[in-house]
Amino acid sequence: MLRVGWAVCVSLGLWKGQLLAADASSGPGDPWLRALSATRNFQLGRPVRPVFLPDGGTVLFLRSGPRSPEQGLYAMDTASGTTREFLQADALLAGAPDQVSTGEQARRERQRITAGGLVGFALSTSGSEILVPLSGRLHRVDAITGTSAQLPVAGPVTDAQWAPDGRQVSYIRDHDLWVFDLARGREHRITRGGTAEVTHGEAEFVAQEEMDRSTGYWWSPDGRHLVFEEADHRGVEVWRVLDPFQPGSDPAPQFYPRPGHPNVSVRLGIVGSQGGTPRWITWDRARWPYLARVQWHRTGGLTLTVQSRDQRELVVLRADPKSGRTSVLWRETDAAWVNLDQSVPLWTRDGRQFLWTSERSGRWELELRNAGGALERVLVPGVLGWKGLVHWDEDRGTVWFHASDDPTQQQVWRMTVPDGTPEQLTHAAGWHVAAKPSRSGHWMVTSVSAAALATTEVHRPDGTTAGQLPSVAEEPARPIRAAFVRVGTGEGWFAKLVRPADFTPGRKYPVLVSVYGGPHAQVVRQSLAASLTDQWLADRGFVVVAMDGRGTPGRGRDWERALFGKLGPVPLEEQAAALEALGGRYPELDLDHVGITGWSFGGYLSAYAVLRRPDRFHAAVAGAPVTDWDDYDTHYTERYLGVPPGPAVEAAYRESSCLPWAKELHRPLLLIHGTRDDNVFFRHTLRLTDALLRAGRPFEVLPLPGFTHMIPDPVIAEQRWQRTADFFERHLKPGRTAPGDDH
Repeated sequence: MLRVGWAVCVSLGLWKGQLLAADASSGPGDPWLRALSATRNFQLGRPVRPVFLPDGGTVLFLRSGPRSPEQGLYAMDTASGTTREFLQADALLAGAPDQVSTGEQARRERQRITAGGLVGFALSTSGSEILVPLSGRLHRVDAITGTSAQLPVAGPVTDAQWAPDGRQVSYIRDHDLWVFDLARGREHRITRGGTAEVTHGEAEFVAQEEMDRSTGYWWSPDGRHLVFEEADHRGVEVWRVLDPFQPGSDPAPQFYPRPGHPNVSVRLGIVGSQGGTPRWITWDRARWPYLARVQWHRTGGLTLTVQSRDQRELVVLRADPKSGRTSVLWRETDAAWVNLDQSVPLWTRDGRQFLWTSERSGRWELELRNAGGALERVLVPGVLGWKGLVHWDEDRGTVWFHASDDPTQQQVWRMTVPDGTPEQLTHAAGWHVAAKPSRSGHWMVTSVSAAALATTEVHRPDGTTAGQLPSVAEEPARPIRAAFVRVGTGEGWFAKLVRPADFTPGRKYPVLVSVYGGPHAQVVRQSLAASLTDQWLADRGFVVVAMDGRGTPGRGRDWERALFGKLGPVPLEEQAAALEALGGRYPELDLDHVGITGWSFGGYLSAYAVLRRPDRFHAAVAGAPVTDWDDYDTHYTERYLGVPPGPAVEAAYRESSCLPWAKELHRPLLLIHGTRDDNVFFRHTLRLTDALLRAGRPFEVLPLPGFTHMIPDPVIAEQRWQRTADFFERHLKPGRTAPGDDH
């Protein structure tokens, strides 16, 4: 998926069609920008991944230092509010270096994890023990005392999980699935014959990158069997990431399925926890080749969620573990595509009902269906603005979920299922994220707003506050001037404006559009973290704006599906129209001097904007842009543009590509890209570079030596933004270089 975390981008070098001087920076480093980069937008030092122990008496969470990405594990006592350091990576490593395997690096890249130290942990079902992966090894930790022991397992291993019975631990090694028996102190190889081409228990690339499915195996509820994915990559194109910054390193091969080309072939096998011959599950894999979700419920049974290649059909299959046969339980269809929701189906304890989410009404709704798939009732109607399921608490008869009828916000709700009464638990404007409540009824919410960075509050069952997870993060000293507005007629657009600290009414300011603009992401959120860099740019003498147009989520099925077949044209015209509406309301916006910048899909849209709409967008900084959709992955691209070949589909790909329009570049363009990017390959920038050179058009390129799609290095992040601001100052500020043809 074209997404990134806080840290995007940059390099100290500059490469372009016409070389610039190495000292292009406008001056010495800015302390505010340096603090932003060193603290990762003031996110380091804040509690992350909080979970309750079952009794609700303790919250475990990860936390780094204020300027260090190395995380440790901490424990807060909910009765007293006191917090103690629970576990640090150094204690487990005993002085040895943390060695992250290639397989683990790839998993972290897909999950956008840039932290070090303890990056994850898993509680046993009883909550009495913690499984901690570190440096390719596994550590078993007592959840009360913190005492630990390393399992005698050869590494490196990935994707470690507890068995439901708490007596076994599973993991992947050498492309096969293994199980360690804790009582006997020995391991079993569950699958055999795994290779880089035919893997066992590992999620394939598009599952991890596009489906939010990071695992390739699942335990039976009784801990006696496992179902695992066999992913056959034979026939899939192999792309090799050759990093020119490390010429002595071998190219890293990667199976990368492109639109219209062969995909990975996936099937599922069931095997005992001691190993043995797999029993294969059968379904029409030609019709539904994508495996999106697997769930094995104690009474609901084994269910699979599968998709057609064009993703217009999503089917829930019930599988018989004994025979391997499957039958259709439920089906969703859409003329454009069906969105995935990894939280459903979610079965009730007795297996007689399951929760399901659907957009059939035009808005997301939560449904309760019987075991045969028939609708019993809608639990959460679309009018509430459903955003996602948090937890289904059968003991209390409640569903916890996120929702808001304002797409710039997210609130936490709880519904009593028997009477269907919804209760809004958070009310302050902002973005609130609830964690799974404890069995005791304790609950916690992490909240951000337009004026405050993230804090996590713990609540008792009666709703009173038990305390706040302690943060050691630095806080920004500079005030942020973000205004959230809605402009335009009819449905209109939600937008954000960030003005400079010395803003003078009546004065005209050049405009910077901070853009994503594509599927499954919003930039207009009431979140201070999203406006910090915007404020720094604004203080350089700009007004920074952001708009969410058609194609982005949160405003219904038709709004989001508007970009189907027009992945470039619709988002671009939405940005242009929303910008025009903003300019009509706010006279300080100088629409004759407009820059646009973004990363990933936002980088693509930035480059596409100056190529297709130079009348509205006068300069662009495009980070890690897709420049031709033929070179992006199948599951993402075919969802929005269709499955090649075919005249209409091929025309849609051409229209949304940057390459055919290279000769139309008459505006300043700076391309930024990591040389080791394995999501949006560096090839994208190189192909546009080639097209621009052949068309004789001037442009600039900033390669990021040795970086992937994420750039966590604070020095490089600081330089990226400094050079971005310098670029826009040179090309947008009246009196310096007014935008014009052939810059």
